[in-house]
Amino acid sequence: MEKQARQSLIYLTGFMGSGKSTIGPILANTLGYSYLDIDGEIERITGKRVTEIFLDEGEPYFRTVERSILEKYRTSSRQVISLGGGTIANNENLAIIKSSGLLVYLKADLENIFHRLKFKTDRPLLHAPDGTTLDDDELRKRITEILAVREPYYRQANIVIQTADRRIGLTVDELVRILTPLIE
Repeated sequence: MEKQARQSLIYLTGFMGSGKSTIGPILANTLGYSYLDIDGEIERITGKRVTEIFLDEGEPYFRTVERSILEKYRTSSRQVISLGGGTIANNENLAIIKSSGLLVYLKADLENIFHRLKFKTDRPLLHAPDGTTLDDDELRKRITEILAVREPYYRQANIVIQTADRRIGLTVDELVRILTPLIE
């Protein structure tokens, strides 16, 4: 009987502020993998910050660049890829991800997300259409609305890890324990 193929791409998903960009490089280093942050790669390719892209070209353009990066890296190996919070809220992207690696959902609750994002200025989806900052109630409402749309996609992950009120090292250790038999 043929041995089951092991996965060597690990995608991290979750809402803004769930820990993808913090946990990703640590997890990659621990596993001996390389690391890629999709938003960082988009900024490198376009020469613009994500907020500028959303303002100048709009979300559809951003999503087109995002998909091209997923296509480019889908055949990579031994890599941890931190996805943007909304990357998987698209069936084509989700299909690419699920067919090429393991999807890990870093899950945080509303209050943790709110406190992590409250003073962030680089999250275009968490501002009013004119770019002004939302007050606390409006911000909670916006997070809740976006989470409601994205949660069905997030729930399709192979692995779900709670990141709320946990030290990063404990989260990484748990991920390594879960992932090691699946990737070696």
